[in-house]
Amino acid sequence: MKARMGATHFLTKTLPKVTGEMALSVLAYNLTRVMNIVGTKPLMAAIVA
Repeated sequence: MKARMGATHFLTKTLPKVTGEMALSVLAYNLTRVMNIVGTKPLMAAIVA
């Protein structure tokens, strides 16, 4: 998943930090999918509500 987003390796070294980095990558991937499916205006309205 990170390779598809342009990253070829993890920037951190220990397992807890790599886990956090991967979690942020998954969050970014999921937000990108939601923006493409729903659109940015409905997403921002849902975040504000």
